[in-house]
Amino acid sequence: MSQIKGKNTKPEIMVRKFLFSKGYRFRIHIKLLPGKPDIVLSKYKTVIFVHGCFWHGHEGCKYYVIPKTRTEWWLNKIRNNSHKDNENYTRLSAMGWKVMTIFECELKKDIREKTLNELITNIY
Repeated sequence: MSQIKGKNTKPEIMVRKFLFSKGYRFRIHIKLLPGKPDIVLSKYKTVIFVHGCFWHGHEGCKYYVIPKTRTEWWLNKIRNNSHKDNENYTRLSAMGWKVMTIFECELKKDIREKTLNELITNIY
């Protein structure tokens, strides 16, 4: 598990490349903002989080599977991640930022284009 990256993941890079190709300019992982958002579009006062389905407990997703060993520990960890996410979203909203979240399952081949196009329409 120590080999799993928290920054510059494939789904995150995919979203960044798409946004850049459409002319959007952004900054990444700004430490001054709560939760260090993956993508920050200052011009539009929008932040985007790209979450892994497992790590953030994406309910109803086939990629969110609870491990068979140390189940209680994992459930607690995932619950804490979700709680921190909600706190960060609330704090960012209070600061006037629009918060968007994309889960990795929404970037699979069959629905990637739809997800990314919805992202563009929701930025404004």
